[in-house]
Amino acid sequence: MSIHQLDDNRLVKQYIKGNEEALSVLVQRHKQKVYYCIYQLVRNRELTEDFFQDTFVKAIQSLKSGSYYEDGKFGAWLQRIAKNLVIDYFRKNKKMPFVSNMVNEDGEEVDIFATLKPNNIYEDKNSEEKKYIRQTMRALIQELPYEQKEVVIMRTYYDMSFKEISELTNVSINTALGRMRYSMMNLKKMMEERQIEISL
Repeated sequence: MSIHQLDDNRLVKQYIKGNEEALSVLVQRHKQKVYYCIYQLVRNRELTEDFFQDTFVKAIQSLKSGSYYEDGKFGAWLQRIAKNLVIDYFRKNKKMPFVSNMVNEDGEEVDIFATLKPNNIYEDKNSEEKKYIRQTMRALIQELPYEQKEVVIMRTYYDMSFKEISELTNVSINTALGRMRYSMMNLKKMMEERQIEISL
């Protein structure tokens, strides 16, 4: 059987035993998805390249140190490494990417404007008004306490589960859920307070 026909777990075992070609096959097999995963988060090709290389460096280190535990999902493991590297970077630099979508109480991703107001605030708005509303909303999100903004972005932009968020931020799942809930409440409150300012 050709090495290219081996599944991920067998390739991992081959690499750990010293077969460098097995790693090459794994990289070729997963590089596109990992690259796309990172680019979706940072929207910057230079940063994407850096995170892409760091992801595989960290993966290799984990494999060599024996800290990789076989779970049959090597590709998902790589993407999790990539997401964690990106999140760590933005947390250290205190600047998280902006998201325009949020998750409602049913866990469904919806447009933030539709979430915050029952009526469609884009109705009868021209392109300049829409642009102004979107900019205003971005400013409101940036005013959230960092812990709340962090959870909103991890949940919606990074598509992380509340379990993953709780593990990464070292809080309980209930705390992560609470921060999401409070962020929604704060955004609604700010929208109500500034309703006239953005001519809703």
